[in-house]
Amino acid sequence: MAEGQSVDAAAVFDPLRPKLIRVAYRMLGSVADAEDMVQEAFIRWMGADRLSVREPEAFLRRTVTRLCLDQLKSARLKRETYVGPWLPDPVVEEEPEDDVTLPLMLALERLSPLERAAFLLHDVFGLSFEEVGATIERDAAACRQLAARARTHVREERPRFQIEQQRGLELANAFFAASRHGDMKTLGAMLAADVSVHSDGGGKRPAAIQPILGFEAVMKVHQQLAALFAKHGSTLIRAGFINGLPGFVTREADGELQTTALDIEDGKVVAIYVMRNPDKLAHLH
Repeated sequence: MAEGQSVDAAAVFDPLRPKLIRVAYRMLGSVADAEDMVQEAFIRWMGADRLSVREPEAFLRRTVTRLCLDQLKSARLKRETYVGPWLPDPVVEEEPEDDVTLPLMLALERLSPLERAAFLLHDVFGLSFEEVGATIERDAAACRQLAARARTHVREERPRFQIEQQRGLELANAFFAASRHGDMKTLGAMLAADVSVHSDGGGKRPAAIQPILGFEAVMKVHQQLAALFAKHGSTLIRAGFINGLPGFVTREADGELQTTALDIEDGKVVAIYVMRNPDKLAHLH
């Protein structure tokens, strides 16, 4: 292929890459897999008859979505044998995302691949059902039904209100300080009665194999952790928003990174999501 043609292909593709990665990540929950799908789409774009493509963005979004649908089939098999709770790769940002939060991404895992695609493309990315149908190779009526079923499954996990940015960061910093310094009174005041902890170590670092449920159980775990933190330390790297939730990145005693995300309702922490799997944290280094 001539160098000029290669440059032209990249000139069109590169500005769209962040959008395409956004689509792929929300489909797959994996940063590395999303980047792989987008790179494969670029390879296909390089080989395509680009002069015949009237809308490159729509063409590339269709390509990425179809690649993700194929990837989801193998990803589901892997997750059936995954050690402990599976959480999506953490994406850490300065400001909260308002479309797909971590709890919603977990809810998406319960959908079929086609339901997931229809919901994301229509409800999150704003495509018409005709466009969705062209992407996933179904008619518009079928896509409307797929999205409706998806909404029923994920309705409870849609964010009901957006936590104010500064307040979210304050809560994240307060949670870090209380949990690392063993201030159980302050920590307990932050937790809801039905709080839960979900920790993803992927079998590669110590983590709870099952979610920890309820105030008493969560407080007991944090009392045990506080003793470890007092002995070995835990360093705050930065506070921010992890998949739309207030949280923080730390370096733990084993030298590895960890992310903690807090799902907050009515001023109380209702769920704590801890990522410890080093494979899922590699992109944060």
